[in-house]
Amino acid sequence: MMSIRPDAVHAPRSADGLAAEPLTESDAEEHIHGICFKTGPPGKVGVELEWLVRDGRDPGIRVDQQRVAAALAGLGAPGALPGGGHLSTEPGGQVEISSAPAEGLGPCVDVTCRDLTTLRQAAVPAGLCLAGEGLDPLRSAHRVLDVPRYAAMEEFFNRAGPWGRLMMCSTASVQVCVDAGEQGTGPASVGWRWRLLHALGPVFVAAFANSPLREGRPTGWKSTRQAIWARLDPCRTRPPRGAVPVPGARTRSLDSDPRAAWIDYALSAEVMCVRRPGDQLWTAPAGLTFRGWLRGAAERPPTLEDLSYHLSTLFPPVRPRGHLEYRVIDAQDADGWIVPAAVVAALLDDEAASHQAMDAAEALWHQAGTACGGDFGDEAGAGGGAGWDCGSPWEWAARHGPTDPLIGDVSVKCFEAADAALARLAAPRLVRDAVAGFAERYVTRYRCPADDRLDEARAAASACDSAPISEGVSP
Repeated sequence: MMSIRPDAVHAPRSADGLAAEPLTESDAEEHIHGICFKTGPPGKVGVELEWLVRDGRDPGIRVDQQRVAAALAGLGAPGALPGGGHLSTEPGGQVEISSAPAEGLGPCVDVTCRDLTTLRQAAVPAGLCLAGEGLDPLRSAHRVLDVPRYAAMEEFFNRAGPWGRLMMCSTASVQVCVDAGEQGTGPASVGWRWRLLHALGPVFVAAFANSPLREGRPTGWKSTRQAIWARLDPCRTRPPRGAVPVPGARTRSLDSDPRAAWIDYALSAEVMCVRRPGDQLWTAPAGLTFRGWLRGAAERPPTLEDLSYHLSTLFPPVRPRGHLEYRVIDAQDADGWIVPAAVVAALLDDEAASHQAMDAAEALWHQAGTACGGDFGDEAGAGGGAGWDCGSPWEWAARHGPTDPLIGDVSVKCFEAADAALARLAAPRLVRDAVAGFAERYVTRYRCPADDRLDEARAAASACDSAPISEGVSP
């Protein structure tokens, strides 16, 4: 979600206290080109795990943030977590562990499990529970962090409805972080890995959908979290131009460099916050893009710090931050996060599995385009991205999960490819067993964790002799 802590941001001044140098448009393009895709042999893996914080006895009540802060006091300090990860708090009180990047999947799982054990041990004595769900199923959205960044974000998103507040305060995800890849061509290249992650997006949305409830009732979506993201500002949430497969395309451009498209995406996105000193509000003028800001359409010229801050407010399915941050997966219960981390790493880092996954994903996008009569291609005025449209694979995945037969079939193929890849990559037995168990429980049965949540909700309604749960509430 929000990866830069608000207390780490300062007024637009340099280290010596003087006004920072204004940024030119060419400077901005050069900076984005240089920092967003760090190339080299892929190998490192990391995760960012968000958790809803609940009262252990009554999950429907709002938990006082001071109670959470007291329970977790000291864990946010550098080096406090034994695995080297970083603990932070999200706008609605969710807590997030950002693991230290590790050389390979096994070490990543090891260090993250150690950090999580420490976090859970701190939460239990305070009567707190860390819940792994993509959307808070009971409580309304409520912002608990009163800082300029989040106040400006909330005001920005409120212009288009309640979805921004819900995203900020009520959602949680598993974000898998992998190396960007190498220069050149082939499955280890930046272009291939970028496009494979986007092509597989609907598969991961569906397989790990875990947010079917809001206000205690079904919404009609298996991943309501993804449905909420789709309703936000498309200029900062859609995939960039050329990232997803184009159904019916005769030729591939899988190895082409994505930097130019990302630069255009970043500079075309509206500015969410303008940092100001003291107690001044950070509200940005409506309609101001960062390119417009560079060209003089604001109260002051932007600085390099402003650009870095702006990049942290972009939330596409795959966010380039030197490495690639995969943002399409609902939070999973307990240690369920291990499965998406393992499947992502296996499908990207094993050449045979990467080819199999790309073929399966491209077939999905082609069949979707044929079925709907659309190509989900690049759209002017929509951030240059594709695939948020009604009837697209993104929408199918969020609404139906793997019960959609096209997505379900591709999910099976991808998990089979990942299982074989994990064996070749000598993944730890714990990891392989977790993936196999998830596949047996869900993937091969065309189910996802959201189906368990719905079954539980229906059983509870039946036990209370209430009306059948059939009508959904808006996500």
